[in-house]
Amino acid sequence: MIILVGYATVEGQTRKIAGAVAAAVEAAGDRALLFDIASGAEYAIAHPEAAILCAPVHAARYPAAFASFVRQEASWLNSVPSAFVSVSLLIRSEFEEEREEAMHVPDALISDSGWRPTMMHHAAGALRYTEYDFFKRWIIRRMAELENAPTDVSRDHEFTDWKALSGFVEDFLDMAKG
Repeated sequence: MIILVGYATVEGQTRKIAGAVAAAVEAAGDRALLFDIASGAEYAIAHPEAAILCAPVHAARYPAAFASFVRQEASWLNSVPSAFVSVSLLIRSEFEEEREEAMHVPDALISDSGWRPTMMHHAAGALRYTEYDFFKRWIIRRMAELENAPTDVSRDHEFTDWKALSGFVEDFLDMAKG
């Protein structure tokens, strides 16, 4: 089975997540077509037989290129097994209302695009302190303090649950082939 693993990324964690998804697909004996949606390129084969799309949440939205791709490809995505990995730091919040908010961020994208993913996974992202400029690092550090998240700005901090992500991919592949 050929599976499109499409992603949009802002700071690189979603690209890393999509790479792990593609590696899991390949390890299961299927072919993964890793595709950077923001590149605007066309994938080189006819539509794959399934899709797993990954996108980060920033300011309560997904990147514009990702949303545009989903709207454009909704008909095809609905015709094959498809999954969505929504990447957000809020999903790891210690506050229930923030975790609940993160669970509902995809609602607007799904409503607007008409895409109905067969499965959905919420993955925590990362704090990329070493990549932020001074002002962004300062703001993110202050926000991290409120969340009891790491505030050591000399290094990055990953929160992605790789085991849960791998289990999600395995469940998706079972469903898609089943």
